Amino acid sequence: MLEVSEGIVKPGGLYNSYIRNCTIDDNVYISCVDNLVGYDIESNVVIENLNTLAVSKKNTFGNGAEIKILNEGGSRELPIFDKLTSQIAYLIVNYRHDNLLIEKLRMMIEHYVGTRKSGRGYIKKKARIINSSVIRNVNIGECAQISGALLLEDGTIGSCKEDPAIIGEGVTARKFIILSGSKIDGSSILNNCFIGQGVQIGKQYSAENSGFFANSEAFHGEACSIFAGPYTVTHHKSTLLIAGLFSFFNAGSGTNQSNHMYKLGPVHQGILERGSKTGSNSYLMWPCKIGPFTVVIGKHNSNFNTEDFPFSYINEKNSRSLLIPALNLFTVGTRRDRTKWPARDRRKDSSKLDLINFEFFNPYITGKIIRAGKILRNLYEKTSKNQEYVSCNGINISRLMLNTSSKYYNLAKKVYIGNEIVKRLEGISDTTSFVTIKERLRPASIDGCGEWIDLSGMLAPKSTIEDLLNSIRSGKIETIDDLSDNLKKIHDNYIELAWAWCADLINKEIGVDFKDIEPRHLIKILIEWQVSAVKLNNMILKDVEKEFDSNRRIGFGIDGDNSIRDRDFEAVLGKFEENKFVNELKKESKTIKEKADKIISEIEDFK
Repeated sequence: MLEVSEGIVKPGGLYNSYIRNCTIDDNVYISCVDNLVGYDIESNVVIENLNTLAVSKKNTFGNGAEIKILNEGGSRELPIFDKLTSQIAYLIVNYRHDNLLIEKLRMMIEHYVGTRKSGRGYIKKKARIINSSVIRNVNIGECAQISGALLLEDGTIGSCKEDPAIIGEGVTARKFIILSGSKIDGSSILNNCFIGQGVQIGKQYSAENSGFFANSEAFHGEACSIFAGPYTVTHHKSTLLIAGLFSFFNAGSGTNQSNHMYKLGPVHQGILERGSKTGSNSYLMWPCKIGPFTVVIGKHNSNFNTEDFPFSYINEKNSRSLLIPALNLFTVGTRRDRTKWPARDRRKDSSKLDLINFEFFNPYITGKIIRAGKILRNLYEKTSKNQEYVSCNGINISRLMLNTSSKYYNLAKKVYIGNEIVKRLEGISDTTSFVTIKERLRPASIDGCGEWIDLSGMLAPKSTIEDLLNSIRSGKIETIDDLSDNLKKIHDNYIELAWAWCADLINKEIGVDFKDIEPRHLIKILIEWQVSAVKLNNMILKDVEKEFDSNRRIGFGIDGDNSIRDRDFEAVLGKFEENKFVNELKKESKTIKEKADKIISEIEDFK
């Protein structure tokens, strides 16, 4: 007996169907299929009420299809396949300047795609395919569920028992790869698209020539040639994402970009680095590059580069684009983002393809923080006090913010350094000598030093990635599996690589090598960490407090006075002092003080 649909169980067998050139395993239910041709069907599969489910020719089932990603005009084509990761995609899309590397990567992919070529399709065990119209040249993975699809053509639906893929009502998809745990429904239209693990697309979303990687969400709107790295989210009808690279991104309603200057065609592209957001009705004219954790508000008709200014706001005033550096460090939204992403990892597949690093303060971000501080201090020293704004990389910064923002960045740097030191020094109560502490702090190698990069979710030293690329160029890494394994080794070694970078930063900050470090140096770092981290939390609390002031209570207590308004507000949103987020932040500040005091006390024993 097989569950044909929820709550409806029927005996296995073949009923009222045309079947040709198929192998069918035990305990399968096939009913009312007009054309079933060219499939190997495993056990416990349900197929009911279909027009066509057929393999019409020898093909690769979507593997090897090329999508015009990031740049709509082409020349960044990404060949998609069912083992594609956001890191491999990042390399092949963004390193087009390296002809030998691209040639080697393409050879790897072509070899893998060749293994997927067949004149027969497969439907893996426990898949359920019902009430659909045409499915042609599509491989269907274990436990996949297809119900009400209009057209699926030239694709692969990766799926597994732990994390089934789901294709729902009204979906149309051509030349596609859809991986485990993803759900596509609501009459969505996909044309030349890659859908990674744990992705959700629905509510009539339309996408072409785009890749959506782990845990992305796309509803209502439209995408064209976008590289949607992990956790790219767009939920609104009026939102168009075009020719951009995103990750950990949230698109506000009415977000729009232009990539066409009516000269050479739609050849322009843009990058919003990890953690960025756009406000309602925001507009960007490509090309632009936006630094990490930046909020873009308003309409911007100029091209600018703010990659070295993380945690910023970009506003528009009198048709002028304005950058407010570091302001987003102290907002409750940024703080929430730190915890929500790991909690929202939907992937249950035992093999998680995209390598995702959730570390908030890290060498990549902190390197930008340091560069931003230097740029701002230099501008502050050179800018006349009579000057209202200063231009930097195509965008304007208020002179009054130059010194203030550099101080904010310095505070963030101290928080990062302190965080890393505390990770290394926790549990030193049994340590008998300061030599042992220094040994704890000594990096295992210098491999993590230097510039870091963000490979669409994975953070790594640029030099380490360059070594990997050299192994590809030389032929030492020959297959997709080898490449994925080597990327994972780098990802898994993040903690040690990041500590090497941080240790090098500390040496530069205090002017002393770790082999010569003294208790007083560590105590100074810990005191600065305690003060800076608590100050950062207090500034975030101030931002939370705004959510409870009288202006936020407008519309509450609809038929009453201010007393009723307040009671209604508190019934819905509670009180500031009782808010869970507020209490957790206060508790964290208390823990920071206690940790700092404890470790400082233990270090002072060695003075």
